[in-house]
Amino acid sequence: MRRLTAVILSLSLLVSASAFTGNIVAAEANKNSQTVTQAGSQPSYKGPAKYFTGNVRVDPLFPSNDSAHFSGAYVTFESGARSAWHTHPAGQHLIVTAGVGRTQEWGGPVVEIKAGDVIWCPPGVKHWHGASPTTAMTHMAVTGALDGKNVEWMEKVTDKQYDDNQSNR
Repeated sequence: MRRLTAVILSLSLLVSASAFTGNIVAAEANKNSQTVTQAGSQPSYKGPAKYFTGNVRVDPLFPSNDSAHFSGAYVTFESGARSAWHTHPAGQHLIVTAGVGRTQEWGGPVVEIKAGDVIWCPPGVKHWHGASPTTAMTHMAVTGALDGKNVEWMEKVTDKQYDDNQSNR
C-alpha cells in the first residue's frame, strides 16, 4: 500500500510540476507575442518651449526597445509652430497626416509639405519642421535611436529663417 501511495504521490507531483512548468513556458512565449497599446492610453504632452516655437502637442505611439531601435509619435504643430534645428543619429521618417507644413535642411530652401507627403531625414542632417504660417500640420514621426539617443537639439529657428525662401515644392 505504501508503494502505491508513493507512486500516486509521485505522479501527482509530476503532473503539478508539469502544469507549473507549462505555465512558465506559456508566460515566456507571451513575451514574443504582439502588444496592443490602446488608443488614448498614453498621455499627450506639450512640446517643450526649449525645443519648439509655438504650440506643439506630442502624442506618443511607441518607444524604441531592444528589438526595434526606433520610436513613433504623432506631433501636431499649430499654425506658425515649429521645431528647433536638430539632427537624428539614426535618421527619421515623417509622414504628414494632416494640414500643411514646412521643413528645411540646413543651407537649403524651405519646402512646403502636405498630408500624404513622406520625408526622410538621413542621420546627422541638420533640419527643422513645423506648420505653415496659416495652417496646422500633424505628422507621424518614426525616429531611429543609436546608443539610446534619438535626437540632438540645437538652436531655435528664427522668424527670418522660417519666413525666408518662401516654400519651394
